[in-house]
Amino acid sequence: MKRWLASLTIACLLLESVAGAAVRGKAAKYVGGTLSELAPDSDGQFVLGEASVVFTAKKGGTITIPYSRVDSIEYGQKAGRRLGLALTVSIFFIFSKKRKHFMTINFDDAAGKKQGAVFELAKGIVQETLTTLETKTGKKVDYESDEARKHAAKL
Repeated sequence: MKRWLASLTIACLLLESVAGAAVRGKAAKYVGGTLSELAPDSDGQFVLGEASVVFTAKKGGTITIPYSRVDSIEYGQKAGRRLGLALTVSIFFIFSKKRKHFMTINFDDAAGKKQGAVFELAKGIVQETLTTLETKTGKKVDYESDEARKHAAKL
């Protein structure tokens, strides 16, 4: 019985850390969109340059979006519960939330075709990324809700 309980505990911890893991540190993830250069769910990193934002995937693929070609920027969040951890460590984790931060950029590519890309951002780069994009593109970020606007301002 103890062996079964230990196996269940380890499985729940692994499931929590792998399946529901949010992007951490200074990383980002291309979740999906119309871009053929990047595979969906590609982990990578944003570089906010002088004339463009560049996303480079760890497993290959790069997309450069000139600020002048950005049509709109949207930001939203998805909050979830830490159930796997709650079942194994403490009931108090049920009341804590994990937030995933999503940004959508709509832009025209070099051929003038409309493109859209959804990125998951690490908590540590949300405010810098949104502020830089607003400043460099001259476009205001559209927030999915007032809660998303308030939370982004606090990061």
